[in-house]
Amino acid sequence: MSFLPLPPPGETPRRVLTIAGSDSGGGAGLQADIRTCALLGVHALCAVTAVTVQNSVGVKGFHLVPEGVITAQIEVVSHDIGFQAAKTGMLASPEIIGAVAAAWRDHSPDVPLVVDPVCASMHGDPLLEPSGLETLRAELFPLATLVTPNLHEVRLLVDIDVVDAKSQREAARALHALGAQWVLVKGGHLRPSESSTDLLFDGNDFHEFNSPRVDTSHDHGAGDTLSAAVACALAHDYPVPDAVAFGKQWVTECLRAAYPLGHGHGPVSPLFRLS
Repeated sequence: MSFLPLPPPGETPRRVLTIAGSDSGGGAGLQADIRTCALLGVHALCAVTAVTVQNSVGVKGFHLVPEGVITAQIEVVSHDIGFQAAKTGMLASPEIIGAVAAAWRDHSPDVPLVVDPVCASMHGDPLLEPSGLETLRAELFPLATLVTPNLHEVRLLVDIDVVDAKSQREAARALHALGAQWVLVKGGHLRPSESSTDLLFDGNDFHEFNSPRVDTSHDHGAGDTLSAAVACALAHDYPVPDAVAFGKQWVTECLRAAYPLGHGHGPVSPLFRLS
């Protein structure tokens, strides 16, 4: 695949802000975002929203960062360093979602924002209070350049079970009605299809992104990796469809390079670029 341009040595690279939770197992969350940014030649800034206690088997618990601290993290990097794109991950509570939305309106309303509406871990462990779904829909989605739900998150957000191409389009329309500029309904969990089809919608046109399904059980952090790669491409001024196409290629290669870790699901791996 073709990669994003690397900055010359000593030149400040493009910056992406990730607003997300930490994964103690190193496979998803902030760790996946920062790893992706680094290997794409982008400097990652971060606003930590939660500290999870998790490994390859599951999430054992998490501790929320106070909303004022989250807001302050966004504010200080906005005023000093600046960034060309941002993404959200685990936001965990309606109060945190509201604080992030307010900070975004105050400090970075014109910067591309990718919202990955993390509701649960890949093991099914809840990572968002149920009342947070309405706050996501009402406050954060209208600020988003792009939202990137998986099929489980689609079901929670708009009560649509995606089982085929028709219901995937129905879900895209329902999600777009919540206010985001673009919606990407990911099809990675739409089995037993031989290919993985992600559907992008801007309210008028549909764009399909297909890739062969990678036969691996090690897919921890795939959603974070995809949304981080898309944010990096947006930071390089890619149009949204081109940024999604890049992110889709990137995460597919990361799935091919995924490795076992611990006793459960290993992570997708961007380390293929180093080989």
